Amino acid sequence: MDDRPAVSTDAVWRLPVTVCRITQFLGEPTAGALLERAIACADDTLKPSMIRDREVDPDYRRSRSRGDFAAPELMAAIGEVLEAVEHTLGVSCHNTEPDCSLNVHNDGDFYRSHQDSDMRFAPRRLLTFVYYLHRTPRPFDGGELRMFDAALPLHTGTAGRWQERTWRDWEPEHDSIVFFLPTAWHEVRPVSCPSKRHADSRFAINGWLCSPDPANRGSLSSVGRTAP
Repeated sequence: MDDRPAVSTDAVWRLPVTVCRITQFLGEPTAGALLERAIACADDTLKPSMIRDREVDPDYRRSRSRGDFAAPELMAAIGEVLEAVEHTLGVSCHNTEPDCSLNVHNDGDFYRSHQDSDMRFAPRRLLTFVYYLHRTPRPFDGGELRMFDAALPLHTGTAGRWQERTWRDWEPEHDSIVFFLPTAWHEVRPVSCPSKRHADSRFAINGWLCSPDPANRGSLSSVGRTAP
């Protein structure tokens, strides 16, 4: 006869989300030059950020974006660390294609909790990265990346209630980058930028490494390590 006590039906299994974070990623002056290019983006080239790549919803996401912002030096540096990131996060990014944009958060901007993977709108995303840029000393407060841990009721297959989730906030430190799986729930905490000047914004290059699209094969440069 087993006299061990039964596990409570209220038990919750909490699973911390793995994040790879690298500081001083590009170093100066490379990071400084990239920041100046971001600041130089004219207002008419920045559009309201969308959700699901096609909808503007200022109650859910408020920021401005530019989808054609080129950062070859960043993509090259990502390629240099990709093997270690793959090993840590348990994902293979061989022969992937990059998809990225410049995102600008100013006073009052935010992005509520969401996932980057969506079987309808973004089924090919394998890895998320966010690279941060801003003037120093930091001219804004807030803007942390909040990563939610999974909270799974032990006796059910559901994802758990939001109030049961724990989290960790990651500072948007200049010249730092974070990598995580697109399935992770995350949000951008509200930004306070008293000057409201564009140059004082929280700048970030958000992107993904995506499995090749058969319809557009060869149209994007590869970032992942080439398989032998």
